[in-house]
Amino acid sequence: MHIRLTSATAIVGLAVTVGTGVLARPAHAPEVTRGISDKDLVRSLPGFVNRSAPVNGFRLHYVVGGKGPAVFLLPGWPETWWSYHKIMPELAKTHRVYAIDIRGMGSSGKPAGGYDKKTMAGDLAALVRLTRNARVDVVGHDIGAMVAFSFAENYPELTRRLVLLDVGHPSAGYRALKLLPEPGTFGDTIDEDHPYLWWFAFHQVKGMPEKLLEGRAGIEQAWFFRYMAKDERAIDARSRAVYAAAYSTREGTRAGNAWYQAFDRDIADDATYGQLKMPVLGLAGPGYTRLKASIDARAPGAATIRVEGSGHFIAEEKPSALLDYLRGFLDRSD
Repeated sequence: MHIRLTSATAIVGLAVTVGTGVLARPAHAPEVTRGISDKDLVRSLPGFVNRSAPVNGFRLHYVVGGKGPAVFLLPGWPETWWSYHKIMPELAKTHRVYAIDIRGMGSSGKPAGGYDKKTMAGDLAALVRLTRNARVDVVGHDIGAMVAFSFAENYPELTRRLVLLDVGHPSAGYRALKLLPEPGTFGDTIDEDHPYLWWFAFHQVKGMPEKLLEGRAGIEQAWFFRYMAKDERAIDARSRAVYAAAYSTREGTRAGNAWYQAFDRDIADDATYGQLKMPVLGLAGPGYTRLKASIDARAPGAATIRVEGSGHFIAEEKPSALLDYLRGFLDRSD
């Protein structure tokens, strides 16, 4: 059964009925119960509208506004298109901005399969054609960065420029990730030299996370925001309620975890990829070292820049800096 939530009331209200079960309001839930549906959120972004398009057997939700060259903004786990809301109005002054809920995210469909990044790149290619754009700039964060990279590799004719935020494409190096943290390196916030990515393993498990996190995704998210952000206050209560609502259904958890469960396929695809020919920019927080290595290998000569004072969530933690970098990069002539 596919359930689409249009309000945080279903997650952070007094109770919600999903199937035959009643979920009590989780103690951690943000005190925001209204105004977080896509319709409500778009109202706070003048000039933007909600849209959806049929691609590859499901509907892809996106928010669009502005005029100029097309730019696709791809979010990552555990967020939605809303993660870019701080930069969308300014960017829309010079660009046609598409903030996209990728396959399995938010109000987009959550099909049974197709969560490898190459298939998800095909979703974007279909959207490019449906929106009658010849080429697009693509900006991806986290899982969205993996999809953005795959899009550029598989559809270079549709890709004008590529920006990766803090994450590169899955590679064979993922298989060397440690199950246990290095002694003395694991705390409330990430040690950039010794990251402990335990959720990569947790999200491999099928079935159990859906039961554990139903109505409670905000618990995992709150830990993750603290661990990966320099200033977790940059992700406010309203945004947290949006993200909790998006992932607190069993389908939301299943689909989000499926991005991680597809890493084997992604790693195999990565081994077949060559170098990128379009302009590429990397912007990073704690993932700087790993993103730079990835970009140096795939786009020699491209710049990877550390965004000072930012953690993993650059679009929310340092929106003004991100806008400056995007303007300088996207607006250059080819």
